[in-house]
Amino acid sequence: MLNKKVIHQLKEKFNSIGQDVETHIEGLLHSKPITYWDYIQTDVLLNLQVTRTSLPDEKVFIMYHQVTELLFKMILSEIEQVAKHPSLTADIFADKIMRVSRYFDVLTSSFSIMKDGMDVAQYNKFRTTLTPASGFQSAQYRKIEFASTELINLIDKRFRETIDRNSSYENAFEHLYWQAAGKDYETGKKSYTLTVFEDRYKDEFIRFTQFYNKNNLWTKFKGLPDRVKTDKALIKAMRHYDYTVNIKWVMAHYNTANHYLNIGGKTAEATGGSEWVKYMHPKYQKRIFFPELWTKKELEDWGTNI
Repeated sequence: MLNKKVIHQLKEKFNSIGQDVETHIEGLLHSKPITYWDYIQTDVLLNLQVTRTSLPDEKVFIMYHQVTELLFKMILSEIEQVAKHPSLTADIFADKIMRVSRYFDVLTSSFSIMKDGMDVAQYNKFRTTLTPASGFQSAQYRKIEFASTELINLIDKRFRETIDRNSSYENAFEHLYWQAAGKDYETGKKSYTLTVFEDRYKDEFIRFTQFYNKNNLWTKFKGLPDRVKTDKALIKAMRHYDYTVNIKWVMAHYNTANHYLNIGGKTAEATGGSEWVKYMHPKYQKRIFFPELWTKKELEDWGTNI
């Protein structure tokens, strides 16, 4: 039997939204108990793998990327909690950063599924059906970058010194490092892969960056009181996240791509047509979320001693 305190709390809850608690309780008489498969939507998940070939390892490829996107969603949720927290402390900040780092640790180690879990011959057959799709079209990963640092740190290294930090979102967007995966900077011509990606997400990205321009992890960190910013555990967590995302995870991705696309000394073109070696390897772009937390020597050697 429900105790009086619980009944009172239920009445307060439903009264606050103008609802009759007795009607909701009566509804329980007719509702079905929740099951694991309904709660997790197992049947839906298991029917989301739509292949383009009959090669069995294509399913591995699809499911791996779907799992990756789910982890990206978890990461964005943790970052959002930091961005919108009314009174951040070092403990809260470090806890959220380490949660995100653990998700990326999982992503990093999971590349063995791709590297050693697919037949090379099968991959190089079904990958031709994926053209012109490309991994850089992951909108969630782009959002993770926007939410982690200031836009200036995501600008293509070749143009970083010439872009004003107060540049418009439009101008900054045109010089983001991943534009190099689909743009000829001499002619300004964009690939089909980049063009359709921007058509789908550019407006959404600009709205997203308008909020995270002042609420990204790096800006939130710099706005903390000095006693919080100097917390050793927090600084360690920030550095761990930066290194995990921009070197460990990237290199795991790079080495997996190299396993399939660099055969017999000949480097194959990515499905999106990008120069994937220079686009992906951290030593070329030097993507660093929290530059002031690293020494000058560490910044110079970024991505080279791996």
